[in-house]
Amino acid sequence: MTPRAELSVPPDTVIIVDDDPAVRNSLKFSLEIEGFKARVYASAEELLSTEELAQCSCLVIDQRLSGMSGLDLVAALRGRHVAAPAILITSHPSMALRQWAAKSEVQIVEKPLLGNTLIDKIHEVIGNCRKHT
Repeated sequence: MTPRAELSVPPDTVIIVDDDPAVRNSLKFSLEIEGFKARVYASAEELLSTEELAQCSCLVIDQRLSGMSGLDLVAALRGRHVAAPAILITSHPSMALRQWAAKSEVQIVEKPLLGNTLIDKIHEVIGNCRKHT
């Protein structure tokens, strides 16, 4: 298969919001190895203050952020007409959280993030989004 760079296709941009710097940096590194462009933010407030939201292909958001929760952040983004698919990363999600995420059309990937689970989910949601546009 031809690498993405040789196809002259701009990389998909994934926005990562996680208050743990080690998680942010490792996710950014992993996504860039996979050919994505990654932008990282330490908080919901930091992301909401940016103007780059319309340029993203996918959101990866930790549920347990300081301040606003991940699903509250998704709701705020939807209120700003950010339609990019969102993936919530969390450990031990309750049934109520799963239902809330499903209602919000947000995928959940459980921590610990093992293997290619998150990468595969990102490819899936971006691919599904392209099918519907």
